[in-house]
Amino acid sequence: MSWHKGFRTEPPKYRPVAVVDIGSNSVRLVVYDGLRRSPSPIFNEKILCGLGRGVATKGKLPDEGMIRAIAALKRFRALARQIGAKHVHAVATAAAREADNGAQFIARAEKALGSAIKVLTGKEEARYAALGVIAGIPGADGVAGDLGGGSLELIDIKDGKLREGITLPLGPLRLMDLSEGSIDKAREIIDEAFGKAGILKLLQGRTFYAVGGTWRNLAKLHMAQSHYPLHVLHCYRMTRQQAMSLSGLVAHLSPVSLNEVREVSKSRTDTMPFGALVLERLLTHTRPDAVEISVYGVREGLLYSKLPPRKRTSDALLSSCWDFARRYARSPEHELELCDWTDQLFGPSRLAENEAQRRLRYAACLLADIGWRAHPDYRAERSLSMISQAAFVGIDHPGRVFLALTVFYRYDGEGEDGDGLNRLLGDEDHQRAHLLSSVFRLAYILSAAMPGMLPKIQLRLGDNKTLILKLPRKLADLSGERVEKRLSSLAAEMGRTGKVLISG
Repeated sequence: MSWHKGFRTEPPKYRPVAVVDIGSNSVRLVVYDGLRRSPSPIFNEKILCGLGRGVATKGKLPDEGMIRAIAALKRFRALARQIGAKHVHAVATAAAREADNGAQFIARAEKALGSAIKVLTGKEEARYAALGVIAGIPGADGVAGDLGGGSLELIDIKDGKLREGITLPLGPLRLMDLSEGSIDKAREIIDEAFGKAGILKLLQGRTFYAVGGTWRNLAKLHMAQSHYPLHVLHCYRMTRQQAMSLSGLVAHLSPVSLNEVREVSKSRTDTMPFGALVLERLLTHTRPDAVEISVYGVREGLLYSKLPPRKRTSDALLSSCWDFARRYARSPEHELELCDWTDQLFGPSRLAENEAQRRLRYAACLLADIGWRAHPDYRAERSLSMISQAAFVGIDHPGRVFLALTVFYRYDGEGEDGDGLNRLLGDEDHQRAHLLSSVFRLAYILSAAMPGMLPKIQLRLGDNKTLILKLPRKLADLSGERVEKRLSSLAAEMGRTGKVLISG
């Protein structure tokens, strides 16, 4: 039975679903294209209300912040209606749950939004953040940390399961209040909290998954410093030493200095040093191997929790690639046939392939025809940018580059530049991308990207270092100079000789 049995080939339908996140620093609306395994945001807006300012010292949400938040929620209600989101899931976090006037504010907020708002406990917030990490990085093994304006949630993740978790009062807004703006005093507060946080011991030799806008801005800054060629934050990794060095530097920069840094959001210049300090002290108190950015957090974790178990366990990457095929390929059915057709070359007693490589091969097959509508001279570049910049999850940066380059070479067999992405891929994976693209180039001149043809054609490794293309007699006319040339080129990459056989 094929792995893709039951896949629906009609284009995916938009069933917008909205999430409203009332945080300590911002109030945000994100509308996704549906309640699916890998939802794509179709609208995203935040308003910086600073609801958490002063809560730690005064115990109340500030009047100005509440006024701005209520106005934002009214706007979000209208926008969600305009987009057609029938379901609005709204949550509030640290500021609303801790302030003395939090309940009164939530009552006003529900009236403005026209939807119920769930005030998350610290444990619930940590759980949703960790579910978001699992949804976006299925193989996550480490501790997830979600830094909001008022709190830091930490939770241990392993084998797709949530384990120990805690909430610490270490959000940048809270630290600014408690320390009266002093970085030195904030460091003492952080160190005291981390000294009691036993969960940090679980990070030894593992990965710290960083969630939250402050830490995403740090990653953007590191990308710029290292001239990183792929501007995708999800799954961006820094070594412990790299993250410590950068966060330690930013923690001692003034808002005026940060305002001149293009990669740092102007709205975060006052909170950024305190958020950077939290990361620097966390890495001082423990020794993870790396810090990895997750763009999925509480909002995505909330949606993930509402999926039925079957969808929750489906492959996030292949789900996304299949959606791409259904939207952009000439024939989605053909892409599924391409997955099966390439099975003839890879696996036991054939070309070596592990499970991770097989998964990427299937993903590349699903994406192999997405550039066909572009002018022939631009199909390679268009596919490269679409795939490298797509909102895919469930894939690391080398894997993303492998997919992008495979389809780039499928359209431009001689291409070598790859927009500078080549340096993110090892030699072996680079050769594999070239090889798989040559298989695609052969498949497409045999099938014209239409379904029903590839299942009738065999491609297999023969004896005496041959690569055999076997056509049934009724399809013998498909053979010709171009087919023989493509077959010979593919065979040469394998160190073999191509041979066309006509059967029956």
